[in-house]
Amino acid sequence: MHNEVLTRKQPVSSPRRRRITWAPYLFIALPVLYSLALSGLPLLKGFQLSLTSAKLLNPNGGRFVGLQNYQTLLASPQTWASIGVTLLYTLLVVTSSVLLGLAAALLINQYFFGRVVVRAMLTVPWAVPTVAVALVFTWMMNGGSGILNAVTETLGLGRHEWLTDPTWALLSVTVATMWKVTPFVMLVLLAALQAVPIELVEAARVDGANPWTTFRVVTMPAILPSLRVVVLLMTIWSFRRFEIIWLLTGGGPADATNTIVVGVYRTAFSQFNLGVAAALGMLGVVMSLAVTVVYAVVERQGTER
Repeated sequence: MHNEVLTRKQPVSSPRRRRITWAPYLFIALPVLYSLALSGLPLLKGFQLSLTSAKLLNPNGGRFVGLQNYQTLLASPQTWASIGVTLLYTLLVVTSSVLLGLAAALLINQYFFGRVVVRAMLTVPWAVPTVAVALVFTWMMNGGSGILNAVTETLGLGRHEWLTDPTWALLSVTVATMWKVTPFVMLVLLAALQAVPIELVEAARVDGANPWTTFRVVTMPAILPSLRVVVLLMTIWSFRRFEIIWLLTGGGPADATNTIVVGVYRTAFSQFNLGVAAALGMLGVVMSLAVTVVYAVVERQGTER
């Protein structure tokens, strides 16, 4: 009798409950298949191409060479110089855009007259096409008649060849990129700031905390997840950014702005070597994956705390 009562109390799984269990997998199935079709298959094709001696004029006629292309790249000082330029460019862009974006977000999160107009004006660079941005900065940084040289000469800082001097080229490209991407960082962090509970901020002020302490203790922990995502996105986007660098300097002068992506284009369409270009592109993919893994580890540690 006792066993019969226990048997009656055992939960019975219904077909509806099984459908609810499988629902999340069904919802993500389409995006996963979409990503595999548009990203996974080309990535596999690129890896396959990197193992061949394919040329631009005969992309399907290359013979299998194994890891020879990777060995050639890793033995080339130009490859390591390109990796160094990519890392330095990424560091400069991410650091400057995140700091300026955070400062701008904190500014326009305050209540002041004309705030809506200021927000709209600060988002304009993100909406401007990259080609237009490159043309404007090419004119501004022209060594002969650029407005930037007119300003520096007035201030007694002399004239410079901003885009044709290896000393200034990377910095000039970084400034143009920063102007273009900072509004995106600002908008993401502004949304995070507006989600911070106002009660916590007011409680900190009542307790006598100054603005810096309030930001460090209350605001920063609240926006930290969004800040991590922004840093990850900006890093990956900087690794693969091509248009603005190519339009401003073409990877020069003297390879001063020759990032990995620019090197892929040069190798494929100037040297007509698709196999080596694909191998160089795969090195860029590995760098992006390494950054993503680091982000996942940091995010997991932050969640477990």
